[in-house]
Amino acid sequence: MEAALISTMDCAGGDQKGSPWAQPRMARPREAPPRWSDFQRDLTEERRLAEYDHRRCRIVINVSGLKLETQPETLSRFPDTLLGDPARRRQYYDSERREYFFDRHRPSAEAILAFYQTGGKLHRPSEVPLDVFTDELRFFQLGDDVIEKYRRKEGCGAASSQILTRDDCFGKLWLFLEIPNSSIWSKLYAVLCVGFILLSISSLCLETLPSFSERAQNPEVEFTTEFFWIETVCVAWFTLEVVLRFVACPSKKNYFRSVLNVFDVLAIVPYFITVSVVLASNGETSGLYRKASLTLRLMRLVRVLRIFKLSRYSEGLKMMGSTLAGSGSDIGMLLVFMVILVILFASAIYYVEQLQQQEDSESHFSSIPDAFWWAIVTMVTLGYGDTYPQTGAGKFVGSLCALAGILTISLPVPVIVTQFDRLYNQKIEKDWEESRKKEATGDNEEVD
Repeated sequence: MEAALISTMDCAGGDQKGSPWAQPRMARPREAPPRWSDFQRDLTEERRLAEYDHRRCRIVINVSGLKLETQPETLSRFPDTLLGDPARRRQYYDSERREYFFDRHRPSAEAILAFYQTGGKLHRPSEVPLDVFTDELRFFQLGDDVIEKYRRKEGCGAASSQILTRDDCFGKLWLFLEIPNSSIWSKLYAVLCVGFILLSISSLCLETLPSFSERAQNPEVEFTTEFFWIETVCVAWFTLEVVLRFVACPSKKNYFRSVLNVFDVLAIVPYFITVSVVLASNGETSGLYRKASLTLRLMRLVRVLRIFKLSRYSEGLKMMGSTLAGSGSDIGMLLVFMVILVILFASAIYYVEQLQQQEDSESHFSSIPDAFWWAIVTMVTLGYGDTYPQTGAGKFVGSLCALAGILTISLPVPVIVTQFDRLYNQKIEKDWEESRKKEATGDNEEVD
């Protein structure tokens, strides 16, 4: 029996390992892709033709291992793109595998194919960065109009072409004032503006010290102190800045639509009103100035808005302001929930304390509006301790109030973080485009 088995193995070419008669194994040839003619004997003529037509009309797209299948009619909806033009995509065709292979970003492939399937609707996957997805759109040649529409949808908007295409004097002045990185002199101007803002805020804070506040509040000497002269110099600089920005602004109608421009104007208005009132009183400090003293001092509070001028020269502050502005609806929802919970817990703590309060002690909550302060302080987990519940039931209500406040405040946090992340990706995309433009400009200069 063993001899028969051995002879059978020898006849089949299956020599044992280590045998002197063993022959080296030949490399097995790679199997060719199946053809529909090979299945002719297994399929009916009608079924074979149907399967062949179905396979022939299907296009296989391989993006770094992710295989996607679609119909030629789907891609032909946009013939000016890379996938929609058969001549452009022919260079990526793999004849052995019968597919189009692209060594590109795989997570973006499904969104790009969905662009053809939905007739032009483009949605970026949440896990794909903005700059990476934009690069993929440029590679597949979806068109400048589609990319620009997508950028506006993402909040990037078009580049400030109105600023960069103006070659006249006002255009260069606007570029100098608006973009600190445009030149060395523009950077020095931005540093000087920040210095005046900090000087003005420091003067506003220092004049409230006890050693200076009494002299500053005396109308006889108020306009002769060093703080007044510092304020005069700062306001003169701010006024010059407002005038230059308004003159050089490409669109006068849109000038006051910017929040920062409104802050610039409000920062200098109190000074001119105060000086105008003093000049109108003809030196009689006990007259018009004293009558309007309270109003003028309240208007000085507007000078605190100068701190927002720093956001013009800080990308981080701009992103924070844009994040809060974009999350306005979510913050409004938070405020509505807070108001509801404040009224609910203020009413609960008032009635619980009144019902279970002992005769020898007095409740800290004389009314429901008086309990609003306690409810707000407890919900934000601040707890000043000026008012607090004294009964067991009141402490239980306070515990529920604190837990409800924590849960309510934490609700809009993920939305705000997502908004900030989107703006951060937009900034990266903008910086990447600016660096690419600088490189292209440098290459053109070298060619010239």
